[in-house]
Amino acid sequence: MIALISDIHGNYIALKEVLSVIDRLGIKEVYCLGDIVGYYTQVNECCEELRKRKIKCVLGNHDWYMISNTLCPRSNSANDCLRFQRNIITPSNLKWISSFPVLRKIKNLSLLHGGWNNPIDEYFVPTQEYFDAIPGHFFASGHTHKQMIKQFSEKVYCNPGSVGQPRDNNKKAAFATFDGKKFELLRVDYDIDAVCKLMKQSGFSEYYFNRLKTGAAHFGI
Repeated sequence: MIALISDIHGNYIALKEVLSVIDRLGIKEVYCLGDIVGYYTQVNECCEELRKRKIKCVLGNHDWYMISNTLCPRSNSANDCLRFQRNIITPSNLKWISSFPVLRKIKNLSLLHGGWNNPIDEYFVPTQEYFDAIPGHFFASGHTHKQMIKQFSEKVYCNPGSVGQPRDNNKKAAFATFDGKKFELLRVDYDIDAVCKLMKQSGFSEYYFNRLKTGAAHFGI
């Protein structure tokens, strides 16, 4: 059994709760599908927790913006958060993120952040036709922050959802498990108010964090 986490986005409080549940389930092997950085304030704490646990990661688009010193072409507010994190992330954590591959394969499971046509930044609709063109049987990616499992004939796709910023109208942190044959989706409560307080203390207005209270769909950040 393995656990799949994704889109942590500097939300260490959510990450701690998710990893606590994973520990209680007795799962020793965890993979992160990218976007450790972006949005919230505790980027170093997130990196250090994953490094301590030796969790294997793939590169997400926000991770790429961070290591390449570029900005998101879609969102000024996301870039405000990236600029904040660039001022606090440690050199060792930046070097660690730079080591991520864009794709990992674990036996018959293919893992990346975006999609199989653009591993870092593809938003795609999972369909039979899409996966007919991709070799393999089991697939998992993040990026959309929307938790799902889709079965297509002999192929199965899973998005574990977002640990740090769900966008499927469920405010609970999301992750998934995989036992080699099937995926399972799970949700975890965490202290959202504590994350909001840290953002306020760092000078961010409610616009940057209010969505956490509802798990609202994307509205600009």
